[in-house]
Amino acid sequence: MIDVKASGMCGSDLHFYRRPHNPESPTVIGGHEPCGVVAAVGPGVTSPHAKIGTRVMVHHYRGCAGCEDCRSGWPQMCRAVPVTVYGTDAHGGHAPYMKVPADTLVPLDERLSFAAGAAISCGTGTAWGAFERMGITGRDIVAVFGQGPVGLSATLLAKAQGAQVIALDIDESRRSKAKEFGADYVVDPREGSVPDVIRDLTAGRGATMALETAGAAKAGEDALNCVRPWGTVCLVGIGADIGFSVAKMLRRQLRIMTSWTMSIQAQQTCAQFVVDRGIDLDALFTDQWTLEEAKTAYESFNRQSGGKGVFVMQGQ
Repeated sequence: MIDVKASGMCGSDLHFYRRPHNPESPTVIGGHEPCGVVAAVGPGVTSPHAKIGTRVMVHHYRGCAGCEDCRSGWPQMCRAVPVTVYGTDAHGGHAPYMKVPADTLVPLDERLSFAAGAAISCGTGTAWGAFERMGITGRDIVAVFGQGPVGLSATLLAKAQGAQVIALDIDESRRSKAKEFGADYVVDPREGSVPDVIRDLTAGRGATMALETAGAAKAGEDALNCVRPWGTVCLVGIGADIGFSVAKMLRRQLRIMTSWTMSIQAQQTCAQFVVDRGIDLDALFTDQWTLEEAKTAYESFNRQSGGKGVFVMQGQ
């Protein structure tokens, strides 16, 4: 049992928030970015992280725990049983307490706040997982489409790894935040052809990498068209259908991939990187809410303006 100290708000939560209410659907507590302290341990649990008083994040997926995917740290890829996603299929972190299996726990360094741990548990971890797959280096010029919680995290992480960042978002406050986080260029996608703008910023060549986090079809198409030959495009935004010409992409020798959050190991590695590089993840949060303010919090978040929101439990 986790005594929840912080529970982040993720852009993917809005897909459920916006669905028409179905009174026949089972009620599930939301929140898949939980972070807190171990408050109780069931009988027979031997995990080294499941000690009362231990500060932990939660890897918010549960599979069979025995297959190759689960044992390699990717329970969300389990094919042996239906995957449980906490906050979607089982109760999540928008509550004072949360019950999870011990093998979902990831230790939280004392130098990180609970809010930072909540961010790493999905939003920041998603950006980290994408960059792991993409193989980002300090030689890259990365176009990050969308500067919501995942995109802003990507801007922070890419700059910490030495890359140049072109940050794109239609919201002025999010562009300003990206600039604060070190983005080399900020672009409003509504002002002209995005691929042309990015080529202008890169001496006519295009970005070496593009990360799409907005979940918008136009952003995905622009991401595919803004990178130079041999470039890499990674799509993590949920909700868009994207069409493209295989021949056109093939002749540019593009590497196109998707990425779904991160492994348990990557979650811990991301947290260690944040500590080692002194990254201020708390700067992601523009809004802190109590659970009693949940209605107002989601109404505000649904406007998709500003940075990231987090529920912080009383006493934190």
